[in-house]
Amino acid sequence: MIKVIAYNKSASFEYFIEEKYEAGIVLEGSEVKSLRAGRASLAESFCELRSGEVYLKNMHIALYDKSGAFSTRDSRKERKLLLHKGEIAKISGKVNARGYTLVPLRLYFKDALIKVEIALCKGKHTYDKKQALADRDAKRAADRAVKEIFR
Repeated sequence: MIKVIAYNKSASFEYFIEEKYEAGIVLEGSEVKSLRAGRASLAESFCELRSGEVYLKNMHIALYDKSGAFSTRDSRKERKLLLHKGEIAKISGKVNARGYTLVPLRLYFKDALIKVEIALCKGKHTYDKKQALADRDAKRAADRAVKEIFR
């Protein structure tokens, strides 16, 4: 069973999503408790490849209020993502050679584990974003018209 904790809404607007990967994440106990309460944000987060490892940077996990003196950690520290070596090699080859970027899409519980869905993405140009807005508005207008007809 999957329960989504946080979703990166701007990712699909800012990027063309090419491939998706599921990664584990290294967390501390108080961070897990804060995530169980749903207190996280992927809004400005991004992934970085460094020395054969993938790190998630700038993801906000609120400090757990009941942890007392142990809650002095930084809420936006970098966190290591757990992927297979083959996946990391494939991702790093594409990021270095073809101008892809690695973006977190969502954070969720899969059974008792916390997973991050990351994606290889290419950036959209301004005209692509305008086209996406126009398509969304047209779909919304069509849905509204259908709703009026069957009212």
